Amino acid sequence: MQDKELKALISLLDDEDQQVISHVEEKILSLGKAAIPFLEHEWESNLNPDVQGRIEELIHTLQYDLLRERLKSWYAGTEQDLLTGMWILATYQYPDLELEKLKQELEQIYYETWLEFRPDLYPFDQVKVVNSVLFNKLKFGANTKNFHSPGNSMMNVVLESRKGNPITLCVIYMLVAQKLKLPVQGVNLPNLFILTYKDDHHQFYINAFNRGLIFSKQDIENYINELHLVPQPSFFEACSNLEIIRRALRNLVMSFEKMGEHAKADEVKVLLVDISDGGDLGV
Repeated sequence: MQDKELKALISLLDDEDQQVISHVEEKILSLGKAAIPFLEHEWESNLNPDVQGRIEELIHTLQYDLLRERLKSWYAGTEQDLLTGMWILATYQYPDLELEKLKQELEQIYYETWLEFRPDLYPFDQVKVVNSVLFNKLKFGANTKNFHSPGNSMMNVVLESRKGNPITLCVIYMLVAQKLKLPVQGVNLPNLFILTYKDDHHQFYINAFNRGLIFSKQDIENYINELHLVPQPSFFEACSNLEIIRRALRNLVMSFEKMGEHAKADEVKVLLVDISDGGDLGV
């Protein structure tokens, strides 16, 4: 479709007949993501607040459809790369965010850590080096003041602010540690997401939300007892990247609900259904 035709369509968003507006919106949405740049340009140049509002909704719908498409493709893929999954999640709030930008920022964090890292150290000492760089030098930490902020689930926001929730902090930690060839993976604990360092000779746990605190299996058992829960194998062993993305999405739902943004919470719930196994939301 030519720009001239699109411009003519958008001018009809000001029509008094709701049927005409609905028909025009359907026509624009049928064009898919290719229409987004043009709509953004029209939004900037249009002075009618009603038309601007309709354009905003069209842009959001197209961007949301693109996100769903990407997420389904990620879910269907064999790799299910963790950073890609977190990037897709972040594009819900930041649709123009580029995956390459996140990769570059993580590469810089890895480089800062690598400079101080020695592969011949004992596992505890290796982890202490990572802790020192992430939490002392680079000042990453828990966002306890705004714990329920949706930004805590967005990788780009956390990389910039250095404040996050347990999952985003663990993801950053894990991606850096794995690049250093450390056997570090995520663990799905109730009410808290943590990491485990596990090789043929050692297994211990790391709480990235508490500045990389190292603890034992016994500590997890005590924690589970305090919550009056029956211990499950999943509380002690590594989880998949898919489970991490599901949990990050559930966190985002909770954040939006706490903020009273129920329409956004509902949209994120749809994303969870998109990556559920036969109706199981992974709750």
